[in-house]
Amino acid sequence: MAQTASVAQAIGGYIFGILQACIRFVFRLIYGQKGESVPPITDAILLESATSLARKIRSQELSSVQVLESFIRRIKEVNPILNCVVDERYDQALKEAAEADALVKSGQYSTEELAKQKPFLGVPITTKDCISVKGMLHTAGLFERRDVRAARDADAMALMRKAGAIPIALTNVSEVCMWWESNNTVHGRTRNAYDTNRIVGGSSGGEGCIQSAAASAFGLGSDIGGSIRMPAFFNGIFGHKPSKLVVSNVGQFPAPFSAEQNSFLGLGPMSRFAEDLRPMLRIMAGEKAALLNLDENVDLTKIKFFYQESDGGGRLISAVDPDLREAMNRVAQHLREKFGNQKVERIQLPHFRQSAAIWFANMRDDSGHGFAYQLGNLNHDINTYLELFKWFFGASKHTFIGLSTAIMDSAQCKHGSPKYDHLVRKRNELRAELQSMLNDNGVLIYPTHPTVAPYHNEPITRPINFAYTGIVNVLGFPATAVPLGKLGSEGLPLGVQIIANFNQDRLCLAVAEELERAFGGWAKPEVRL
Repeated sequence: MAQTASVAQAIGGYIFGILQACIRFVFRLIYGQKGESVPPITDAILLESATSLARKIRSQELSSVQVLESFIRRIKEVNPILNCVVDERYDQALKEAAEADALVKSGQYSTEELAKQKPFLGVPITTKDCISVKGMLHTAGLFERRDVRAARDADAMALMRKAGAIPIALTNVSEVCMWWESNNTVHGRTRNAYDTNRIVGGSSGGEGCIQSAAASAFGLGSDIGGSIRMPAFFNGIFGHKPSKLVVSNVGQFPAPFSAEQNSFLGLGPMSRFAEDLRPMLRIMAGEKAALLNLDENVDLTKIKFFYQESDGGGRLISAVDPDLREAMNRVAQHLREKFGNQKVERIQLPHFRQSAAIWFANMRDDSGHGFAYQLGNLNHDINTYLELFKWFFGASKHTFIGLSTAIMDSAQCKHGSPKYDHLVRKRNELRAELQSMLNDNGVLIYPTHPTVAPYHNEPITRPINFAYTGIVNVLGFPATAVPLGKLGSEGLPLGVQIIANFNQDRLCLAVAEELERAFGGWAKPEVRL
């Protein structure tokens, strides 16, 4: 019986692979050659990390006003092409930059004191349109919220402001942040800076895009199924989902329905440079930063590196691209050469094949609410079938994928059902297995996604591919998306995610810094200085 099921699964996987290849061929015919290019970078300020910019502002090598003007110019250059920015506060931000410069020049604090008290003084920051910034739009891509503005900063943004960062712009998301392409009926679709025919991911897609185009120094994202890591991967930047319950989710819309869902959601840092992640996380975590021991030195010679090349053949999930398999093997080879063969182990955890089913089940709760309630602005369940009917006639204010996701969500197992209990046990088994394996000195290197950035709308044909990131959310572990410098054969970024045990975020970040040194990290757009 088991052998028959295995054969049937293999045949099903083969048929699915052929279907995916045919679909990809059709999308290539539709979109043709590579899309529009972004303007080259002509300003050296745009090539600095947020950490470096802060240091230069403190030492008066640069002024905050100079830095903000550079990034504002860059946004105005690229946004007509990419549509990543949906709201801005340039005038107010420039006034705050002038105040930061005045504080530096006043001599009230030494550079050392400023570094400690306001480590990102005068540096411009962006965030997605679901993390509240006082006075700015807070729509989460939902038409019903198109005029809503935030009354206060999200906790994480308030902490970044206290550290001296200056919000300048808000970036695009998917509708109610529950899909992995950033497109909605409020702000439209965001396009990838490496190929405008490709997606930027979701839901922090606009944030990943603005940074890959060198139009933001750094930013905040949120992640309940991969919404930081997929956009970071598709856009070739770094993104970190923290350990569960370390960073406050207050100020995120939509808010989780239960305490357990709240543990799956993580607000985290996004940046082109690995060195920015650690200080950002220290600030965002607030009083809970002590749990992470971020100032503790990580000796990579004592780390055990595990890697898994795929999920093992999850149902209706794409095979891992050859480019990404090759990239994974390059990472493993580098680690072997630098730290020794005995430190690097290839593994295959069978439970990963059920990642999608485990994520969907564990997202269920006893509130009685689902995605249709989120589409109703957390006030009511929309009639998804009526809205879908209206959509076909251009009369719905929701996206097709938003409605489809709501229907798919309603078809999942119910909270407390035997299937739910079974998949919760599977999650717990996988969590225990990984905890035992990783301990306090191990990391798992795993694909962030099975393919490079798809064409626009192509995710509809492979909706379950998010499982590579989603499984980490319901496990609660920290994970960092790491770009690997060299673009793949399709001219798109390659990368991996680094997963560690609870509160061992510093291991993820240390390995990210090592891989950035080895492979180059963010692949810059054309530079003409």
